[in-house]
Amino acid sequence: MLTAWRERIRSGLRYKLLALVVLPLLLTMVATLGYALYWFNAFTLDLLRDNARDNLALARSALRESEQEYQSRLAQLAASAEFRRALARSDSGTIRRLLERLRQESGFSFLHLTGITGEWLHEDTRVPVTSKPSPLTDRAARGLAGAALELFRFDDLMREDPLLPDRASIHGEGGIEVRALMLRIVRPVSDASGKVTAILDGAVLLNHNQDLVELVRERVFRVERMGASESIAAILIDGVRAAASAGGGKVGERARPEQRRRVLEGGETWAGLERLDGRLYISAYAPLFDVNAQRVGMLHVGFPERVFRERHYWMVAWLLGIFLAATVLAAWIAFRGARSVFRPIEEMTAVVRANQAGEERRIGAIGRQDEIGELARQFDVMLDQLARRNQELRQAAETLEAKVDERTAELAQKNADLERTIRLLEQTREQLVVAEKLSALGVLAAGIAHEINNPAAVILGNLELLVSELGEAARPVAPEIELIEQQVERIRRIVTGLLQFARPAPEPGVTTEVDVNRAVEEVLPLVSHAFRKKAVVLRTRFGASRPVRINLYEIEQVLVNLLLNAVNAVPEGGIVHVETTDWERRGVVLRVRDNGEGIPPDRLTRLFDPFYTTDPRRGTGLGLWVSYALVRRYGGNITVKSKVGRGSVFNVWLLCVPQAAADAWPAVALERLGANGQEENRERENVAG
Repeated sequence: MLTAWRERIRSGLRYKLLALVVLPLLLTMVATLGYALYWFNAFTLDLLRDNARDNLALARSALRESEQEYQSRLAQLAASAEFRRALARSDSGTIRRLLERLRQESGFSFLHLTGITGEWLHEDTRVPVTSKPSPLTDRAARGLAGAALELFRFDDLMREDPLLPDRASIHGEGGIEVRALMLRIVRPVSDASGKVTAILDGAVLLNHNQDLVELVRERVFRVERMGASESIAAILIDGVRAAASAGGGKVGERARPEQRRRVLEGGETWAGLERLDGRLYISAYAPLFDVNAQRVGMLHVGFPERVFRERHYWMVAWLLGIFLAATVLAAWIAFRGARSVFRPIEEMTAVVRANQAGEERRIGAIGRQDEIGELARQFDVMLDQLARRNQELRQAAETLEAKVDERTAELAQKNADLERTIRLLEQTREQLVVAEKLSALGVLAAGIAHEINNPAAVILGNLELLVSELGEAARPVAPEIELIEQQVERIRRIVTGLLQFARPAPEPGVTTEVDVNRAVEEVLPLVSHAFRKKAVVLRTRFGASRPVRINLYEIEQVLVNLLLNAVNAVPEGGIVHVETTDWERRGVVLRVRDNGEGIPPDRLTRLFDPFYTTDPRRGTGLGLWVSYALVRRYGGNITVKSKVGRGSVFNVWLLCVPQAAADAWPAVALERLGANGQEENRERENVAG
């Protein structure tokens, strides 16, 4: 697209004028827009960090509000008349009941009434128990209430409640955190004279305390509206999340090293972008201090960056819209100013293009007396002269074209004659080569036939003599003797076929009505050894219902050749299908299909050529050639379909009434016939071997 605009500016005066006016303005506005976007992004991000720090201050206030609420509940209990009466009467049962009710209603993890030295009072314990020492209890003994964060270790938790360690344990990346962050609240209890006689000592477990964290989050973001529903809050012990709101990270997840270094080690506040649970937040972290002013954890709040990004993109879109509107307005003004200059030039350009396209047009009067007007008038005069020259050139070209057509026709005729001569020479050469090969093969086949026929005749004669001599004693082996006679006869047929293989007769042999289904069944035992050797699965489907008139031996020879080719084409354990169907009312179709490697398209055209084979180790390349010739003697055909990697299908088309075919020995046979067969009549599956 940039290349197209560069070409327009280079070839069009209008675009050059517009570029001279608009480009400087556009560059200035782009620079201004870029600086504005940079400043806007930097300022907005700083503003969001400050906003996150303000949210931290609100979170601290919300945490202090929770502390005050817990202190208020302890104050209410200490001031209640029922509690004071029970304390005056040392009614341990009532005191325990009041403490347990307040603990359950207010969410205290433990709540005790202790003496000023820390021992538990009115507790159902067998041995005296003392609360964990704390500066809070020391100040409470002096009459000062207070609340602060404290770290409770495993022993401290076990002393308060044996179930607390399990509730407080945090399974994190670095192991199990057994410490607990507790919000401890103490309240002194005074007698009528104002003397402190006891202390209410309670604590709230912050580990896994999602309710408290959610309360802090709601109090913070009830003022902050941006992303309030998706805001997050969390409390961390050291660098490990102890409690988190929904989306605020996983409990046990560690903070980033930079956050731990800045907040826990440096005591600073960290604010920036952070990814939690697959979402990006603008977060802030601040240290949490215990009663001894030691940094024991972090307070975390954040809101989704997505809300900021959406508003940010909205503002950027407005800014871009203003920029585009200003650019369009400036371009329109520049176009209107330059229009008076380039309109006459465009009119001349249109006339030039029209004349190039063959249309007779002129510029005419443009109502201007300046240089452009003079240029238009002189241009019309030049166009008139050019039109006359073109007319003369067309007349000369027509004469020349007629002469060229005449010479071209003569040359085409001579080329066609030459091509026919070349094809005739090639066909003659191929026929001479085939005839020479077949002549040599015929001499060899005649010698082999003579040498094999003599032993076969001796075997058959001696077999008849053996049967005659044995008489009834030969009856138990009669099937074997008959099989020997059949195979000797088959040897003689093979020898005869070998001669036909070398010098096939052009005329059909003795024909009979043949059931192709039965012919297939009789041929299958002859090739069973090849199927067993490669464990090839043979599947037959017989759907032909009419006989055909053909030489039985020759059709069996064709079937054997096709089946052996199929076995050679499939891998071990492959599948070969043999099917017969009716061919409309003309005859039958015998189909041999395999799932072998298939035949490439460049080899299909030569598949029926004599002496052509795809595997010289297994044959001489005459099998399909002879098979095709045998079928064509009776007016039939052999076609093939093949797809590399899927297999091949050979179709043998046989007529019920044979007809003489002119091309008994063709070079190529491709799929060119259609079949309309019936549904299968019967199907069987044979596994060779």
